[in-house]
Amino acid sequence: MPGMIGSLRGTLLERTPDGELLVEVGGVGYRVQAGPATAALLGDIGAEVRVWTHHHVREDAQVLYGFATRDERVTFEALISAHGVGPALALAILSIHEPLALRRVLADDDVSALCLVPGVGKKTAARLLVELKSRLELPAGDVGAAVAAAGPTTGGAPSSGSVRADVRDALAALGYTPEEVAEATRGLPDGDDVSTLVSVALRQMVSRR
Repeated sequence: MPGMIGSLRGTLLERTPDGELLVEVGGVGYRVQAGPATAALLGDIGAEVRVWTHHHVREDAQVLYGFATRDERVTFEALISAHGVGPALALAILSIHEPLALRRVLADDDVSALCLVPGVGKKTAARLLVELKSRLELPAGDVGAAVAAAGPTTGGAPSSGSVRADVRDALAALGYTPEEVAEATRGLPDGDDVSTLVSVALRQMVSRR
């Protein structure tokens, strides 16, 4: 859950090459971690800046992540709420795909574009395509294409079980654990379209978190 600091307005005192900022507000200097591109957009040293922030609270640390726009922050928060995505990977994704470009990637089911991000492989990219469409309230699109892009889990043979088994196989191909798959498929409605049921299962998973 995000902490209570949602934005800062003050003087930019320092900016490091890796994107860390020092913003002074009312005599207090706040260290803010931002992507290098975002940090460069905010303004010159000594200028008054407005930084949208995500206050990330962990057991061992509290970190302020900074963004030039509110949409950047919203997208970052959608990314870190996705399965297996931490703040560092979320910043890396935003450094390659700004929010509008990322939405185009999702709408186009463009697995290859997500794979441009260091540390994102084909299966992770396919899973993110499915999850982020729900979290960023985009059209459902062709979930089947993302599932197919993840590749089969064993031997390349198609599933021979029921539709529910195909849904479970699709979720497993997207990287979910057996426990997460069981939770996501609990109470699924009847249907014979695997892509639709995968979308429903993912929405249920998001709503239960």
